[in-house]
Amino acid sequence: MPSETDLSRAHWRVSSYSGADGNCVAVAFLNGRVAIRDSKNPDGGTLIFTTAEWQTFLGNLRSGGPEPR
Repeated sequence: MPSETDLSRAHWRVSSYSGADGNCVAVAFLNGRVAIRDSKNPDGGTLIFTTAEWQTFLGNLRSGGPEPR
């Protein structure tokens, strides 16, 4: 995804399943894009997915993912 995605107004959400130590990812939904980052290191980098890529990612998580190559 292009790096020019504006995250300045993103509303980041952290899972309610996050442990007390904060080990979790944060997610933000932005105009057909989904951004994820480390909740303990919000300036450390962000991955941006299209909605279709995000749905594929979640589907793979739920099914155990594709076999490693």
